[in-house]
Amino acid sequence: MQSQAVSAPSAATGPRKSVVLPGEEIAVGTATAGQGTYVENGKVFAAIVGLRIEHKGTVSVVPLSGVYTPRMGDTVIGNVLDLGPSNWTVDIKTWVPAPLHVNDVPWKVDFGDTARYIDVGETILCKVLKIDEVRRVFLTLNGPGLRKLEGGEVVEVNHTKVGRIVGKNGATLEKLKKWTNCRIFAAMNGRVWVDGELDEMVVAIAAIKLIEREANAPNLSEVIDAYLREHGKEPKPEEAPAAGFEEAGAEAPAKKGFEDIVDDEESRQREKQAREEE
Repeated sequence: MQSQAVSAPSAATGPRKSVVLPGEEIAVGTATAGQGTYVENGKVFAAIVGLRIEHKGTVSVVPLSGVYTPRMGDTVIGNVLDLGPSNWTVDIKTWVPAPLHVNDVPWKVDFGDTARYIDVGETILCKVLKIDEVRRVFLTLNGPGLRKLEGGEVVEVNHTKVGRIVGKNGATLEKLKKWTNCRIFAAMNGRVWVDGELDEMVVAIAAIKLIEREANAPNLSEVIDAYLREHGKEPKPEEAPAAGFEEAGAEAPAKKGFEDIVDDEESRQREKQAREEE
């Protein structure tokens, strides 16, 4: 396959994009491999079918089936691609990386000191602050629970399946937490943050991928219940959630700490958005 040399795009043109196939060579030289890629013999290849995005020397591939359409107020997980003296550039799995300005973070950041607070390659939990008339997305870290994510692992899923991972009134997500003893946050843009002991994280991540894979199965609840009973750790009786994931009128257990930022209204919004986009 013909290789494509990487050069940083100008501010006028923005990130360069094209559709690529798995195994296609997408960068040579000094390019940095981003999400959806792998490196062999100093060359960067696409790991998936998707949209190749080149931004300031970093080449990433966003799955075509996973391009997320943001809405104002969405909670998203972003990967920091670049930084400037007064802003960061963040990949949120949408059509173009989104800026996060120093005025929209909870710290007083001196000009040119952005790397001290968030560096390239780090991951943040943030919200969509606004979308302008030309569909540019702007982010904020101001708000309860929004922060730099440290530890754990971010799992990539199709954003249209987030509603199934969360479940009715958050019931599925709560059950995953109970049976794996992990902290889990499912963001609107198809990224799920999982943190806990390594063996418990393995179970949680496998369960999340199983839900994504079997999202349209009529017996999804039974499939996940069976998986968790076999591989998870049964919660204490007083903490055990109600059987099943999709029972009519089922209420999620009370949320504590980090997960307080996801209220019932946002869970309903995720379910509605996922149904609209499927």
